[in-house]
Amino acid sequence: MNQNVSFDIDLIRRYDKSGPRYTSYPTAVQFDPAFDSTRYAQWAEISNQRSRELATASPISLYFHIPFCDTVCFYCGCNKVATKNRDLAQPYLNRVYRELEMQSALFDDKRIVEQLHWGGGTPTFISHAQMRELMDKTREQFTLLDDDSGEYSIEIDPREVDNQTIQLLRDIGFNRLSLGVQDLDPQVQKAVNRIQPEAVTMTAIENARKANFKSVSIDLIYGLPFQSVKTFSNTLERIIDISPDRLSVFNYAHLPEMFKPQRRINEADLPSAQEKLDILQFVIERLTGAGYVYIGMDHFAKPNDELAVAQREKTLYRNFQGYSTHSDCDLIGLGITSIGKVGDTYSQNLKTLDEYYAAIDSGQLAVFRGIELDEDDLLRREVITQLICHFDLTKSAIENQFSIKFDDYFSTEMEELKSMANDGLIELSDQQITVQPAGHLLIRNICMVFDKHLRQQKQQRFSKVI
Repeated sequence: MNQNVSFDIDLIRRYDKSGPRYTSYPTAVQFDPAFDSTRYAQWAEISNQRSRELATASPISLYFHIPFCDTVCFYCGCNKVATKNRDLAQPYLNRVYRELEMQSALFDDKRIVEQLHWGGGTPTFISHAQMRELMDKTREQFTLLDDDSGEYSIEIDPREVDNQTIQLLRDIGFNRLSLGVQDLDPQVQKAVNRIQPEAVTMTAIENARKANFKSVSIDLIYGLPFQSVKTFSNTLERIIDISPDRLSVFNYAHLPEMFKPQRRINEADLPSAQEKLDILQFVIERLTGAGYVYIGMDHFAKPNDELAVAQREKTLYRNFQGYSTHSDCDLIGLGITSIGKVGDTYSQNLKTLDEYYAAIDSGQLAVFRGIELDEDDLLRREVITQLICHFDLTKSAIENQFSIKFDDYFSTEMEELKSMANDGLIELSDQQITVQPAGHLLIRNICMVFDKHLRQQKQQRFSKVI
């Protein structure tokens, strides 16, 4: 497949509007409180029944949300609890252990956990003993792989770890690390309240490699205060020098009315829209010039990285943690605000500690809303997944899977795609929709054409696509 990407400023300006990131379809905007823990349990059994019909039991993915942060990064829009009080972690983990027990009771023991992720917040907020205990409790309730073949990842804050921490994470089963960096420039760091000396970041990466982590990923953000092409190029060059396996380069969306910490950022210090585009263009050209493959959205990877390989082999998938190589997993979310995917459903846990504690203490799962996908949702999800992961779609494969005539079912959508074809974003044929290099950056726009819910509810609030 063509994994190249081209930067066309005229097209970007014309198509730069707000839209979903498609970590799910339908998106979380469509989740309904009518979907509760009882219905979730019923769908877990349906999923088990489907798994039993297979030659090999279908695998499971676990996501743990650790919400605590020692300090607040002003740009952050994540669900977190900012606190210096480390004693808050144990009461939270105790509830997670009970949730693990309840979730484990719903799923067959033969279903192996092939993917596991700790996200946050800051997962490294918890102590070494708590890290080991959480993994031990997980192994008591679910069947984890012991041969290092699973995709077991954790997000770390380099300021929170030392060599002993990195080695402990490797010892308890993690084999992939994601490091928050955002920017190495001291002025930018001060403006967003994330003081992280370059030496701290580099030491964490060196320790991860000494511990033989299979993959090291770095997160950067463009569009922060005081950034310019010149300043960001300094950061990017240092990152390229240390050669991470993957990079995520996110666009900062300034939405202070939605995220209170962002109100502490001075808007006058933010780069202009043109400067942001210039930074993005530089990032794309520099990373691809350095040998990285543009996976899609904000993600880049080395050509031999499993994400790049999965994309070429058309096994790449997208879920709430981003791009993934495990498309056939039920995803079980644990902890506050976690989102899961079980069978033909999505569900989300309660968002505050008090609500979450009350549910778990009463012996109930913390699911408070979700959605059951109908046939149309499943069809459109498959179309969107094919496009956003593989940059092409074979109509006959969709027709055979869903017993439809593609051009008839999507007659309105196909008509809308013609203008994108005329603009060079896609190429249309009788059997294929192929996203061109100019359309790779605008893949969200292309997917939005197939989003029935977005079409019906135009007043939803999403980030800009670029």
